[in-house]
Amino acid sequence: MALSPDDFFAHALAATDDEDRLPLSRMTMWEVAPFDRDGLKVAPLRPPVVPEPPRHGEDPADCQSCARRDEGLWLDEHWRLTRMSGVGVPLVLMLHPRDHHDLADLPDDLAAELGVLSAHLCRHVEALPNISRCHVYRVGDGGAHLHIWFFARPLGQGQFYGSWLPVWDDLLPEYPDDVARADADEVVRALEASYLPA
Repeated sequence: MALSPDDFFAHALAATDDEDRLPLSRMTMWEVAPFDRDGLKVAPLRPPVVPEPPRHGEDPADCQSCARRDEGLWLDEHWRLTRMSGVGVPLVLMLHPRDHHDLADLPDDLAAELGVLSAHLCRHVEALPNISRCHVYRVGDGGAHLHIWFFARPLGQGQFYGSWLPVWDDLLPEYPDDVARADADEVVRALEASYLPA
Protein backbone atom coordinates (compact mmCIF):
# COMPACT_ATOMS: atom_id res chain seq x y z
CA MET A 1 0.00 0.00 0.00
CA ALA A 2 1.28 3.47 -0.88
CA LEU A 3 2.29 5.80 1.95
CA SER A 4 -0.44 8.07 3.32
CA PRO A 5 -0.24 11.76 2.27
CA ASP A 6 1.23 12.71 5.66
CA ASP A 7 3.70 9.80 5.68
CA PHE A 8 4.81 10.60 2.13
CA PHE A 9 5.32 14.26 3.06
CA ALA A 10 7.35 13.30 6.16
CA HIS A 11 9.44 10.89 4.08
CA ALA A 12 10.17 13.58 1.46
CA LEU A 13 10.74 16.31 4.05
CA ALA A 14 13.49 14.20 5.63
CA ALA A 15 15.56 14.74 2.47
CA THR A 16 15.16 18.56 2.40
CA ASP A 17 17.46 21.32 3.57
CA ASP A 18 16.65 23.90 6.27
CA GLU A 19 14.38 25.76 3.79
CA ASP A 20 12.36 22.58 3.01
CA ARG A 21 14.00 22.35 -0.43
CA LEU A 22 14.87 19.01 -1.97
CA PRO A 23 18.23 18.70 -3.75
CA LEU A 24 18.27 19.25 -7.50
CA SER A 25 17.06 16.19 -9.37
CA ARG A 26 19.33 13.87 -11.28
CA MET A 27 17.55 15.12 -14.42
CA THR A 28 19.01 18.61 -13.91
CA MET A 29 22.46 17.07 -14.33
CA TRP A 30 21.56 15.62 -17.72
CA GLU A 31 23.22 17.22 -20.71
CA VAL A 32 19.75 17.93 -22.19
CA ALA A 33 18.43 19.86 -19.15
CA PRO A 34 17.27 23.34 -20.22
CA PHE A 35 18.59 25.13 -17.13
CA ASP A 36 22.05 26.12 -15.96
CA ARG A 37 22.55 24.49 -12.58
CA ASP A 38 24.23 27.59 -11.12
CA GLY A 39 21.62 29.36 -9.02
CA LEU A 40 18.86 26.86 -9.84
CA LYS A 41 16.85 25.99 -6.73
CA VAL A 42 14.02 23.59 -6.04
CA ALA A 43 10.83 25.19 -4.70
CA PRO A 44 10.16 24.54 -1.02
CA LEU A 45 8.19 21.37 -0.41
CA ARG A 46 4.60 22.17 0.56
CA PRO A 47 2.47 19.97 2.83
CA PRO A 48 -0.23 17.80 1.22
CA VAL A 49 -3.74 19.13 0.59
CA VAL A 50 -6.42 16.47 0.99
CA PRO A 51 -8.91 16.26 -0.51
CA GLU A 52 -7.26 17.50 -3.68
CA PRO A 53 -9.11 20.19 -5.60
CA PRO A 54 -11.21 18.78 -8.45
CA ARG A 55 -9.75 18.72 -11.92
CA HIS A 56 -11.43 20.72 -14.66
CA GLY A 57 -14.30 18.77 -16.19
CA GLU A 58 -14.90 16.26 -13.40
CA ASP A 59 -18.58 16.94 -14.15
CA PRO A 60 -19.16 16.33 -17.87
CA ALA A 61 -21.68 19.21 -17.85
CA ASP A 62 -18.75 21.61 -17.17
CA CYS A 63 -16.19 19.87 -19.40
CA GLN A 64 -14.74 22.08 -22.13
CA SER A 65 -13.58 19.05 -24.11
CA CYS A 66 -17.12 17.62 -24.11
CA ALA A 67 -18.45 21.02 -25.25
CA ARG A 68 -16.08 20.83 -28.25
CA ARG A 69 -16.75 17.17 -29.07
CA ASP A 70 -17.61 18.05 -32.69
CA GLU A 71 -14.58 20.30 -33.28
CA GLY A 72 -11.15 19.30 -34.47
CA LEU A 73 -8.78 18.77 -37.34
CA TRP A 74 -9.98 15.19 -37.64
CA LEU A 75 -13.00 13.35 -36.20
CA ASP A 76 -14.34 9.86 -36.27
CA GLU A 77 -17.13 8.27 -34.26
CA HIS A 78 -15.05 8.02 -31.05
CA TRP A 79 -12.08 10.41 -31.34
CA ARG A 80 -11.11 13.95 -32.23
CA LEU A 81 -7.70 15.43 -32.99
CA THR A 82 -6.79 19.04 -32.23
CA ARG A 83 -3.68 21.19 -32.59
CA MET A 84 -2.23 23.43 -29.90
CA SER A 85 -1.29 26.88 -31.19
CA GLY A 86 1.31 29.17 -29.66
CA VAL A 87 3.82 26.39 -28.97
CA GLY A 88 7.60 26.47 -29.41
CA VAL A 89 8.23 23.09 -31.03
CA PRO A 90 7.13 22.41 -34.61
CA LEU A 91 3.84 20.67 -33.78
CA VAL A 92 1.77 19.68 -30.75
CA LEU A 93 -1.37 17.62 -31.38
CA MET A 94 -3.91 16.36 -28.85
CA LEU A 95 -6.14 13.30 -29.18
CA HIS A 96 -9.37 13.27 -27.14
CA PRO A 97 -12.22 10.78 -26.91
CA ARG A 98 -15.42 12.47 -28.08
CA ASP A 99 -17.32 11.07 -25.09
CA HIS A 100 -16.34 11.85 -21.51
CA HIS A 101 -13.69 9.32 -20.43
CA ASP A 102 -10.43 9.36 -18.54
CA LEU A 103 -7.74 6.76 -19.13
CA ALA A 104 -8.71 4.61 -16.14
CA ASP A 105 -12.36 4.29 -17.25
CA LEU A 106 -11.73 4.02 -20.99
CA PRO A 107 -13.61 0.95 -22.30
CA ASP A 108 -11.36 -1.78 -23.69
CA ASP A 109 -12.48 -1.25 -27.29
CA LEU A 110 -11.59 2.47 -27.09
CA ALA A 111 -8.31 1.66 -25.34
CA ALA A 112 -7.43 -0.60 -28.27
CA GLU A 113 -8.35 2.18 -30.72
CA LEU A 114 -6.22 4.62 -28.71
CA GLY A 115 -3.19 2.37 -29.12
CA VAL A 116 -3.65 2.01 -32.86
CA LEU A 117 -4.40 5.72 -33.36
CA SER A 118 -1.35 6.70 -31.31
CA ALA A 119 0.90 4.50 -33.45
CA HIS A 120 -0.53 5.98 -36.66
CA LEU A 121 -0.16 9.55 -35.38
CA CYS A 122 3.45 8.95 -34.35
CA ARG A 123 4.28 7.48 -37.77
CA HIS A 124 2.75 10.44 -39.56
CA VAL A 125 4.34 13.09 -37.32
CA GLU A 126 7.76 11.43 -37.69
CA ALA A 127 7.27 11.29 -41.48
CA LEU A 128 7.15 15.10 -41.66
CA PRO A 129 10.30 16.73 -43.05
CA ASN A 130 12.72 17.92 -40.35
CA ILE A 131 10.98 16.05 -37.52
CA SER A 132 13.01 13.43 -35.68
CA ARG A 133 10.67 12.01 -33.03
CA CYS A 134 7.10 12.16 -31.83
CA HIS A 135 6.89 12.19 -28.02
CA VAL A 136 3.61 11.00 -26.50
CA TYR A 137 2.39 12.19 -23.08
CA ARG A 138 -0.61 11.64 -20.86
CA VAL A 139 -0.55 13.60 -17.61
CA GLY A 140 -4.15 13.88 -16.41
CA ASP A 141 -3.85 16.27 -13.44
CA GLY A 142 -5.29 19.34 -15.18
CA GLY A 143 -8.38 17.87 -16.77
CA ALA A 144 -10.65 14.91 -16.14
CA HIS A 145 -11.33 14.35 -19.85
CA LEU A 146 -8.59 12.17 -21.37
CA HIS A 147 -6.21 14.01 -23.68
CA ILE A 148 -3.04 12.55 -25.14
CA TRP A 149 -0.29 14.96 -26.23
CA PHE A 150 1.88 14.37 -29.34
CA PHE A 151 4.98 16.61 -29.44
CA ALA A 152 7.12 16.80 -32.60
CA ARG A 153 10.83 17.02 -31.77
CA PRO A 154 12.75 18.96 -34.41
CA LEU A 155 15.47 17.13 -36.33
CA GLY A 156 18.99 17.75 -35.07
CA GLN A 157 17.94 19.23 -31.74
CA GLY A 158 19.46 16.56 -29.53
CA GLN A 159 19.32 18.95 -26.61
CA PHE A 160 15.53 18.42 -26.67
CA TYR A 161 15.78 14.64 -26.12
CA GLY A 162 13.51 12.93 -23.65
CA SER A 163 11.27 14.17 -20.91
CA TRP A 164 12.52 17.78 -21.00
CA LEU A 165 10.84 18.41 -24.40
CA PRO A 166 7.66 20.01 -22.94
CA VAL A 167 9.83 22.35 -20.85
CA TRP A 168 11.88 23.33 -23.91
CA ASP A 169 8.59 23.86 -25.76
CA ASP A 170 7.54 26.37 -23.12
CA LEU A 171 10.90 28.18 -23.29
CA LEU A 172 11.21 28.43 -27.09
CA PRO A 173 9.78 31.36 -29.08
CA GLU A 174 6.46 30.69 -30.77
CA TYR A 175 6.84 28.46 -33.83
CA PRO A 176 5.43 29.87 -37.12
CA ASP A 177 1.71 29.05 -37.02
CA ASP A 178 1.32 28.69 -40.80
CA VAL A 179 4.05 26.05 -40.91
CA ALA A 180 2.55 24.13 -37.97
CA ARG A 181 -0.92 24.30 -39.54
CA ALA A 182 0.38 22.92 -42.84
CA ASP A 183 2.19 20.09 -41.03
CA ALA A 184 -0.95 19.29 -39.03
CA ASP A 185 -2.94 19.15 -42.28
CA GLU A 186 -0.38 16.70 -43.70
CA VAL A 187 -0.69 14.48 -40.61
CA VAL A 188 -4.48 14.50 -40.97
CA ARG A 189 -4.29 13.55 -44.67
CA ALA A 190 -1.98 10.67 -43.83
CA LEU A 191 -4.21 9.57 -40.93
CA GLU A 192 -7.31 9.58 -43.15
CA ALA A 193 -5.46 7.36 -45.62
CA SER A 194 -4.03 4.94 -43.04
CA TYR A 195 -6.45 4.58 -40.14
CA LEU A 196 -9.49 2.35 -40.48
CA PRO A 197 -11.51 2.13 -37.26
CA ALA A 198 -12.40 -1.35 -36.05
